[in-house]
Amino acid sequence: MTPARRTLRVAAVQLNATEDVARNLETADRLTRQAASRGAELVVLPEKWTVLGRGEVMEEHAQTLEGPAVAWATRTARELGIDLIAGSFVERRPGQAKTSNTSLHIGPEGAIEASYRKIHMFDVEVDGTLYAESAREQAGDAVVTTAVGRPEPHRLGLTICYDVRFPELYRALAQRGAEILAVPAAFTLATTRDHWEVLLRARAIENQCFVVAANQIGEHPPGNRSGGRSAIIDPWGLVLATAPDSECAIVAELDFALLADIRRRLPALAHRRPPELYAPQPDPPAA
Repeated sequence: MTPARRTLRVAAVQLNATEDVARNLETADRLTRQAASRGAELVVLPEKWTVLGRGEVMEEHAQTLEGPAVAWATRTARELGIDLIAGSFVERRPGQAKTSNTSLHIGPEGAIEASYRKIHMFDVEVDGTLYAESAREQAGDAVVTTAVGRPEPHRLGLTICYDVRFPELYRALAQRGAEILAVPAAFTLATTRDHWEVLLRARAIENQCFVVAANQIGEHPPGNRSGGRSAIIDPWGLVLATAPDSECAIVAELDFALLADIRRRLPALAHRRPPELYAPQPDPPAA
């Protein structure tokens, strides 16, 4: 009997998306196909790969699940026979005043297998620039995992960008069986430089999961910049692949025998105490 296959070849696509929707789609298509030609069975696109720029322009180009971006993603995943994490796009939902920042898992048959709407809104100041996602976007309210890979599926946790600063979300994904964590992002230049790799490696190490992180690179209207350095990281926290400062696709092989061995030798997930121990509670009385 042939032993069960325990590897999966994955890719992270790094883009410089702007307000030129047609150009963004053309580049995403080219790099997704390039990744598949290099053997990638799972491809992750970055956050807001369809359009990235001024808030009013992104809102103008918001799409429904029946729009051209999802149509391309379903058609391409089916044609290439890959699992495609369609990064995130600005989703227009019927009956909702604000848009959603939505990531989709499209399976090899071209069907939407899972959808995740970004939980944590990026309402911060970085290098004097104010970001206020909640002004136009509605936060999601569900933790989502999905199955990728054939013939032996593996659980993948869906997250987006700023989520990576919230370890409780990633622990919830690990508790739901995640072995891979997808992080499509548009991390700012400053936070990419100082925080990006540290956060990604921490999420990989503490949850003993592979991380596939696809970041934006370069300038986006009205002058914001993303830092690139897309990365694929193993459960020990080692970087298997990292992107140069350009639009590209990086590829690496995930070895699930390694993951199982790390969890066996260092069973930190199994050593967690009951959840109520970690819940906020008053300080004990002084002795």
